[in-house]
Amino acid sequence: MNTIHAALVTLFIAIGTFFLLVGTIGLIRLPDVYNRMHATSKATTLGAASLFLAGTIYFAPGAPGGAGLTSLVGIVFLFMTAPTGAHVISQAAERMGIEFAGDAVWPDTGESRPESPDENE
Repeated sequence: MNTIHAALVTLFIAIGTFFLLVGTIGLIRLPDVYNRMHATSKATTLGAASLFLAGTIYFAPGAPGGAGLTSLVGIVFLFMTAPTGAHVISQAAERMGIEFAGDAVWPDTGESRPESPDENE
């Protein structure tokens, strides 16, 4: 492994570790489920994708269809599933009636929790 190759792998591992750490701190420190969901879905997606990319770079020179390709498939899977999971979590929290922390409001309603269709009747 040459110096540039090793430097790229190290750089992507450092970036991935940083974003995973930020996502973990956000999960622990943020006040409500919506903020926590945002921190974990965005920061940890970038962190995990960076680690997958480091794996792709590390294993790519050996075989074109080996572990490097598996890492690329992992990145695609991660970018397809993380936003869907975050959306499902936020929809479930809203349906359970979990309100925002502080004085945040839902867009276009001015309320901390929108009315459900049953409440309009």
